[in-house]
Amino acid sequence: MTAPRTAMVFPGMGPAAFDDVGRFMVANRQARELVSVADEVLGYSLVDAFREAEGDYSEAAQVAFLVNCLASAQWAHETLGVEAEAVLGPSFGEKAAVAFAQALPLPEAVRMTAELARCMDEYFNREHTDIVVLSFVRTPEEKLAELLAELDAQGEWHDISCYVDEGFYMLSLREARVEWLSQRLRAIGGMPLYTMRPPLHSGAFAGLRDKAEREVIDTLHFSDPKLPVVADQDGALLTTAEQVRTMLLDSIVRPLRWPEAVAGLKRFGIERVCVAGPDSLFGRVPCTTGNFEVLPANPRLAMIPRRRAAVG
Repeated sequence: MTAPRTAMVFPGMGPAAFDDVGRFMVANRQARELVSVADEVLGYSLVDAFREAEGDYSEAAQVAFLVNCLASAQWAHETLGVEAEAVLGPSFGEKAAVAFAQALPLPEAVRMTAELARCMDEYFNREHTDIVVLSFVRTPEEKLAELLAELDAQGEWHDISCYVDEGFYMLSLREARVEWLSQRLRAIGGMPLYTMRPPLHSGAFAGLRDKAEREVIDTLHFSDPKLPVVADQDGALLTTAEQVRTMLLDSIVRPLRWPEAVAGLKRFGIERVCVAGPDSLFGRVPCTTGNFEVLPANPRLAMIPRRRAAVG
C-alpha cells in the first residue's frame, strides 16, 4: 500500500509555558541536540533563559519554539517513519519550515529567530504600542463585516491579521477597543478567545518589515529549499531562496490565510499532514481535519514511552 503524500506542518506559536515543554527539551535526544546548537549560537543556556523568561513571545520562547518544532519533526521521522514531500509553517512556524527545508542551516535559523525577536521588541516598544490581536470564532463573514463597519464609523483603525477558518479570525486593533468588540461579538453569537501581543501580519507594520530586512534578513544567505515550501499567505509553492526570503518578510505585512495555504497543499497532492510542535490550533481546525489525515507529533507525545518490537 502506497503511503499518503505527506507534508510537514509547523504550527503557529501560541502561549507555551516552560513546564509544558521543559522536560522534553532536556530529556528527548533530538531536542537536546538542537538545544546544544542553540546554546552555542546564542551564547547562553536556552533552557535556563526560557525557564526565566517573561512573556509568551520572548526571544528565548521563540527560539525554544523553533527547537521544539524541529525536534518534534525529527522524532516523527525517526519514530513514526514520516517522510515529508512539502513543508508549511503558518506565522511563527515559518522559521521552522525554512530550517526544515534547509533553506537556512540550523545555526543561522536560530540566529534569525533570536534577532527577529529582538527586532520586533524594539519596534513595538516604540511604534503601535497600543495595538493587539484579538482572536475569535463563530463569527460569519457578513456579521464581521458589520462590526468592522462600526469600527470604521468610530474612526478606529483595524486589520484582519489571520483568516484561520470559516468564522475564525484574528483582528488587529487598539487594545482599548477589545472589550467593546468582545461584547459585540458575543451579542451576535461569536466567541472571543484570547488577546495577543505583539501584533503581526498587517500592512501597518511596513516599518518593521524594513527594519527586519535591513538588520536581520539581509545578513543571511538563503539557499533554494530542499523541499517545496507552501506560503501561509496565499498557498503559493516556493522553490527558490528569494521566494523563501520574501515570504519571511511579507509575513510581517500580509495576513495569514490558512484556507489558502491548505488549498496550496491540496494542489500539490498532499493527503496527510504531520503537525510537528506544540499545537492547539492549526492541526485541529475543520479546515485542516476536513482535508487531510492529521498526524500529531509534539513534545507531549514524544515523551510517552513506546513499546519496543519483540525480538526473536
